[in-house]
Amino acid sequence: MKSPLATRLAEIIFAFTIGSFGVLHFMNVDMMSGLIPDYMPGDGKVWIYITGSGLIAAALTIIINKFKTPACYLLAIMLLIFVFTLHLQPALDGNPGSLLKDTALAMAAIIIGSKPSFKIKK
Repeated sequence: MKSPLATRLAEIIFAFTIGSFGVLHFMNVDMMSGLIPDYMPGDGKVWIYITGSGLIAAALTIIINKFKTPACYLLAIMLLIFVFTLHLQPALDGNPGSLLKDTALAMAAIIIGSKPSFKIKK
């Protein structure tokens, strides 16, 4: 049974989750900038602002249902970059939480991005 309403609702809930992560990046920039590895160039706060902006932008594109496919694929790429550059070592050290979370979110973004956009008929 196909349910476009349920699918669209799931996309919107995913978008609000991603958007919330983006807002949290702006609210906790000082704490989060300390998590940026030393090998990353520049100020850690800049990376936090860029990441937060990307998360919010992806959420908005999913909600307004425009450019959803490229936004979701770019979001998935960003999250997988985090998996391999930020979360892999902690996972190998016994703390796989962030690696699993970002991997799951990236896969959800790919699924959402691969679905055609549709409008709920009134």
